[in-house]
Amino acid sequence: MTSSAVPSPGTSGSVGGTTAATLPAGHPLLDGRTADSPLITAYRGGKPSRRPVWFMRQAGRSLPEYLKVREGVAMLDSCLRPELASEITLQPVRRHDVDAAIFFSDIVIPLKLAGVGVDIKPGVGPVLDHPVRTAADVAALPTLTWESLEPIREAVRLTVAELGTTPLIGFAGAPFTLAAYMVEGRPSRDHLGPRTMMHADPETWTALANWAADASGMFLRAQLEAGASAAQLFDSWAGSLGLADYAHHVAPASARALDHVRHYGAPLVHFGTGTSELLVAMREVGVDVMGVDYRLPLDEANRRLGGTVPLQGNIDPALLSAPWEILEAHVRDVIARGSAAPGHVVNLGHGVPPETDPTVLTRVVQLIHSIPTQ
Repeated sequence: MTSSAVPSPGTSGSVGGTTAATLPAGHPLLDGRTADSPLITAYRGGKPSRRPVWFMRQAGRSLPEYLKVREGVAMLDSCLRPELASEITLQPVRRHDVDAAIFFSDIVIPLKLAGVGVDIKPGVGPVLDHPVRTAADVAALPTLTWESLEPIREAVRLTVAELGTTPLIGFAGAPFTLAAYMVEGRPSRDHLGPRTMMHADPETWTALANWAADASGMFLRAQLEAGASAAQLFDSWAGSLGLADYAHHVAPASARALDHVRHYGAPLVHFGTGTSELLVAMREVGVDVMGVDYRLPLDEANRRLGGTVPLQGNIDPALLSAPWEILEAHVRDVIARGSAAPGHVVNLGHGVPPETDPTVLTRVVQLIHSIPTQ
């Protein structure tokens, strides 16, 4: 299992939620830089000075400056070079005037740093040297150490030093999505392997999900302690699950991952794709904000959640290539539907497609900022 028993600098007592923890002195949430920013204000259900917006996958293939700095550098290598990861994280903030940076990395970085053989294959995605499918496979998994996460902390420190009053959002893959890659050994359409393991070998599944939870939890912890002002847990593949399987076999691991960081008091966001029927269960793992994908209107998401939680989303990425009048009407509709929630951060209902014209994103940001807050 990953190490979650050794407290790091900035914590008090044990890790994982049993004892309160504090952010280090000089953290942006504590020294006045980001606590009153539009993003954090909206995440906490307050009235921001302007409508906050950022885009999932805003740092990446849609930007020519990203393609330039990534020339000749493998994906995972770019995540582990602090200066490069920081530069990529900052690029969309400079270009678009978005209200947050999202840390540039990959959900399999904790695996890589632990010593699991994994790489990103162009046109395929994460591919493991050896899938994890038996109890012996899980028992043989290496330990993720706090020391191995230093490149992540350094990249965050460099980024936060440049961002000023703009918050950095940390992120990690949720345990189910991480474990799904580990079981299948590569991306899958139906995630049949992990869904089968839950029922055919529940003890092994639980052990694997807990390993993934601790890896993701430590990854989040490194980012928050180094200066991130919020964190988002991505469950990219949870939409393949029914509600009963999610609640019984997945939600406890997601809660375990968040236990590593929830006592810092930084806003925590949960997002999944195809998860309209899981929203309430995903909220109940203990988060402050729910991300909603493009499939479910925000007013309906707010109704299902009882009007109790700030929302994030949910512009349909497909409309980024539509004529401007269609995209503008859609953005205005998303904002109108999100207005009933206790807070609303505008985002996409999934990531920025790589073929997106970056000037369109800039124009969308300008539109959102021009609409007065209520």
